[in-house]
Amino acid sequence: MAGTQEREKTAQPARDPKKKPPGAQSNSSSGRQGMFVRLDPDDKQRAAYWADKRGFSSVNEYVAEAVVEKIRRENLDYDLPALEIARLNELVDQVAALAKNSANLERVVTTGFDSLIGLTRGDNYLLDDEDGELG
Repeated sequence: MAGTQEREKTAQPARDPKKKPPGAQSNSSSGRQGMFVRLDPDDKQRAAYWADKRGFSSVNEYVAEAVVEKIRRENLDYDLPALEIARLNELVDQVAALAKNSANLERVVTTGFDSLIGLTRGDNYLLDDEDGELG
């Protein structure tokens, strides 16, 4: 009797292969495959909040979109918002202006030291004798 029960257990599958477990979605309609993700309770609560705020039908849809976005970021394939682009352009312009100012300051300092060295040597046009005529 125990032998027949053992054979019946092994002959029958643990569950019907045509039935999906509770909560599983059919991957034939959307072309997607299922995946199980464990989240910290705080992260799950935040994901639910943002899924609701962004208008996703479920947290699973939000997580799927988050995975796709993370993969795009890893591939360096993402768009910068307009404000960030404007700020970046402003910073580039400021660095270019700073480089020009630095070059001008270098030129003024170099010219000033050349004039001082010329004065100490005595070979400056300002030290020439005047003959009283203008021009």
